Amino acid sequence: MIKAVIFDMDGVIIDSELVYLEQMWEFGKTRNPQMKLEELYPMVGASKADAWSVLARAMGQGQTWEEARADLKAHVDLYRDVDYRKIFRPEIRQILAELKKKGYKLAVASSTQLPLVERVMRENGIIDQFEILVSGNQFEKSKPDPEIYLYTAAKLGVKPEECLAVEDSTFGVLAGHRAGMTVAALKDDRFQFDQSPADYRMDRLTEVLEILKRMEG
Repeated sequence: MIKAVIFDMDGVIIDSELVYLEQMWEFGKTRNPQMKLEELYPMVGASKADAWSVLARAMGQGQTWEEARADLKAHVDLYRDVDYRKIFRPEIRQILAELKKKGYKLAVASSTQLPLVERVMRENGIIDQFEILVSGNQFEKSKPDPEIYLYTAAKLGVKPEECLAVEDSTFGVLAGHRAGMTVAALKDDRFQFDQSPADYRMDRLTEVLEILKRMEG
């Protein structure tokens, strides 16, 4: 029986990935004018080293991933000017309200740093809906390691098998699956995610409610 629903943030609660990639692309073109936006798509949902290695290769300056990341961060603040209300999926409000009414425990488990997770939740007026917000920065290993999900379940006071993880990326889906949770993946054909370990694949985020209803019944 499912007692808790744990949401990823980027790509699920907010449609943020392209916003960040476009800023990286604009900067990357100052290093390599031939660089294409699509070259950065494999960054989405990848581990830190893998993601920044994609940028390093696309910029073509012979940099390590650490050097490419430092180069970007010296010139671009990816988060400062983003209006998180514009890229918020508004249906999440109805979903959270329904889940709270039915007594589910709610959490966010995001690879993003905690201050930004809190900012996104606060700016969209949903921070009070969650029992806990968890950041991947709190752990040694990031997704696809299941540690973030196991920790979140423990903090909620439920077993992993009593959780539904709502994800989108390859590594996020794998993390939820490895934690022993039921995984519902929101489809996104832009980034070639492998969602095959997911128990459910959703065209719409509101399908979370339908999935839980079927599982209850």
